Amino acid sequence: MAEPDRTGATPARAAAASAAAGCVLAGTVAVTVAVVAGPGPGLTGYVSEAGIAGSAYAPTYRIGVFALATALLLLAVALPAALRVAAGLLAAGAACTALSGAVTCSDGCPLPPFETPTVADLVHGGASIAAMAATVLAMLVISCSPFAAPGLRRVARWGAAVALPLAGAVAVGLVTVGRGSLVGGLERVLLAAGVGWGLATASVLGLARRTDVRDGST
Repeated sequence: MAEPDRTGATPARAAAASAAAGCVLAGTVAVTVAVVAGPGPGLTGYVSEAGIAGSAYAPTYRIGVFALATALLLLAVALPAALRVAAGLLAAGAACTALSGAVTCSDGCPLPPFETPTVADLVHGGASIAAMAATVLAMLVISCSPFAAPGLRRVARWGAAVALPLAGAVAVGLVTVGRGSLVGGLERVLLAAGVGWGLATASVLGLARRTDVRDGST
């Protein structure tokens, strides 16, 4: 009887997990299109530069960001009830992601200490950083929780093992070298790691219900 609590294998949670996977894919495609096709500086800039005011692809970028925020919220819903701390972190990450999409940065998305940002730049940058931090912390919480199913813990451990050092490298890069190809490249790899973890987690949660149904569990 304990296993359903560990997997979160209920119809509602499985549906939320499936919807989360769809939102991750849709959001990733939209943001990627905006970054690749938009007028941004490529790998030397931030991903957020695709959403600056005046860009033809800014609406596409914002739609993608809001889809990713929805995915985080759906993942929070899909997690087992015992993982409420991780769910809370993902919900906070969703709110911060939505804020980063709602508040656009100025041209170049300047950040301290090497550039002079506007208030909107600080809000956008702070929300983006907080969203990723909350997501990585959720990975760590799940990876250490005895209430998470083995598959869920395994995915979280792999995600944290990749995302945590990348997040640290981005943070160091921001305060030592600033905007450029190094930070821009690391940011993209970190976001890709987050996307991969989100898809894998949604798959584990969604498939858990299907396995229970085939096995005759209730």
